[in-house]
Amino acid sequence: MRLDEFVEGFERDEAAERRRLAEEKSYEITNYLDDVERQFQETVQGDSLFGSTAPEIFVGRSGYPDVSTGVLSPMAEDADAEAYATSGDWYHQGLGVGDVLQRRTGLLNSTRSAKVDVNDVWDGFVGTQREVAIADHPVDVEVGLDDAPEIDLTLDDIGTPTGPRANAREADLAENPHVPRSVEKTLEDDDWRAEGAMTYLYRRGFDVYEVNTILSAGALGQNRERKLVPTRWSITAVDDTVGQYLRGGLLNRNTIDQTEVWYNEYMGNRYWVILSPGQWEFELVEMKAPESVWNPEGSDYYLASASEGYEGRTGYVDETAGAYYASRLGVLEHLRERDRQAKCLVLREVTDEYWAPVGVWQVREGVRNAFDDEARTDAPTIPEGQPAVAETFRDAVNGVVGQLPVPMNTLRRKSDMVAGIQAQLSDF
Repeated sequence: MRLDEFVEGFERDEAAERRRLAEEKSYEITNYLDDVERQFQETVQGDSLFGSTAPEIFVGRSGYPDVSTGVLSPMAEDADAEAYATSGDWYHQGLGVGDVLQRRTGLLNSTRSAKVDVNDVWDGFVGTQREVAIADHPVDVEVGLDDAPEIDLTLDDIGTPTGPRANAREADLAENPHVPRSVEKTLEDDDWRAEGAMTYLYRRGFDVYEVNTILSAGALGQNRERKLVPTRWSITAVDDTVGQYLRGGLLNRNTIDQTEVWYNEYMGNRYWVILSPGQWEFELVEMKAPESVWNPEGSDYYLASASEGYEGRTGYVDETAGAYYASRLGVLEHLRERDRQAKCLVLREVTDEYWAPVGVWQVREGVRNAFDDEARTDAPTIPEGQPAVAETFRDAVNGVVGQLPVPMNTLRRKSDMVAGIQAQLSDF
């Protein structure tokens, strides 16, 4: 499909969208928090909490190397614990911002303070937490609590939200967890560096969600260096490490043979992914709407960007943070499936429909599923699994820019790739 035909489907009734947003953006999550304390009282038996725990843990970063480390347990007795763990399945289930916040406020974060240097610790609270992290299904735990929970919701641009928190005296397994053989192998090899163990598990079919939980529990790396890794850091570390592994496998491949434009929308985020023939090159440009969660006081769109060339990058990305590594991973996974390399520009528009941060996972899934026609939640109808096609990278950008909230000259000032396109008078 030609690009001009593709963009014809993007006519929008902005007034209708704002009316709908006003109805949806009712902050029901605030009212929902009133029910959390009642739910907690119904679930706690004396000073203990017994039930299934999601296959996910939480490690804070404040006070590092002395951190808060927790086991996340759904408080509803009939809860499907697996459904509470962050997963790409949430995208396919069509969860919205409110759905994610409600699901996460149903998890009690039972926490203890711990030193990050855990080496081979498998007893006590940290030991139980590590067992939960490496198990391949939710396991029953009994948690002894010191006090009532703080009914609050902790939001983060990288990690998934966490709900009520209570100090824990202890946590004990109520069953023996099953640990996949691949994970056992990484634990048994005391000389295996964390980067190699991460890519090994990914190659063995573990998604990045599972890998970052195992890494966060301090269960990967050379034994003397195994440490608890704050959840926020582990998410980015896994996306970056797996991304570098995939990039390395593509550098000697042929390039794609035409310029392609892919599109997806999810949770108030719009993604344009432009792939063009050439050696690997990547850039993410984010456009954040005024009054959105990341630009609440702004009167104009706030732009952020980061990029890399054929050799990749070594320094951490500050402006776009975890979104950079998550979106890059989605693109690299697609190129690996095609066994091709390309230069890529991802344009992310964050609208005011994204009214609360739910974590960088939604960026990863938004880009991943831009390449899957059947998985897209709100994209125009195009031939199955096929992108729009443009003659050149310049034509692709020119075709897309009319759908963006900023003009070409603004985009050019922020984007290295777009800056390389020769300007025309009509751009200004």
